Amino acid sequence: MEKKLTEAFEYIRKQYSGTPEIGIVLGTGLGGLVAEIEEEKVIPYNFIPHFPISTVESHFGKLIFGKIGDKPVVAMQGRFHYYEGYSMQEITFPIRIMKMLGIHTLFISNASGGMNLDYKCGDLMIIDDHINLQNANPLVGPNMDEFGPRFPDMSRPYDPELIQKAEDIAGEKGYRVHKGVYVGVTGPNLETRAEYRFLHRIGADVVGMSTVPEVIVARHMDLRVCAISVITDECDPDDLHPVSIEDVIAVANEAEPKLTDILATLIKGL
Repeated sequence: MEKKLTEAFEYIRKQYSGTPEIGIVLGTGLGGLVAEIEEEKVIPYNFIPHFPISTVESHFGKLIFGKIGDKPVVAMQGRFHYYEGYSMQEITFPIRIMKMLGIHTLFISNASGGMNLDYKCGDLMIIDDHINLQNANPLVGPNMDEFGPRFPDMSRPYDPELIQKAEDIAGEKGYRVHKGVYVGVTGPNLETRAEYRFLHRIGADVVGMSTVPEVIVARHMDLRVCAISVITDECDPDDLHPVSIEDVIAVANEAEPKLTDILATLIKGL
């Protein structure tokens, strides 16, 4: 893994010599933040040695370098999921690379199903904590001591200051935003009624198939993390309706401008 990371890092460095401070991972239907980036360099994933390639509809597969305001950023337009067949180490490979390139803060977006009945389609939820039910952990195996400790603390996986700033920005702009707990599951199927009841009862407000591995690795490397979910479907087990990926993408696209506005404003103000 160290050899692969080094080779990927050296390739990127030959293409781009800048030092990004902020990393961004864009979720399903949430690529609009790219329009806020003053692009300096775009590198397709398939050009980068050992870099995974996204197989999911709506995930484009580009590493984008540039600025939002005066803040140097690197954005992943397209992310990876455990259900695609990648290992947890492969899923989080780009997060390691972004740290090597110089980032100190990571922003993540995702589409999720809302189990909290107060949440409605198109609402946003700032993630305050998470539950990992993905049956795997990216830190399993020999510890990479140069990145972080064997047993990293996870008492505050999401940065309280960034959470408060995101809440303040949303309030000022009049956006409907919640704060709650995200549970990461394997997928790719959506959940049964019984599973939704179970996940809500153990403390989760929303459910999704991403984000948790990236956050674990980010915190292992002591990166500050802020993550926001777009609620793309309402998961009431007593009134559950079939949902398609087209439905999810449509809702995410509609809510995306609010998410972009919050994240762009937050990044510019750091």
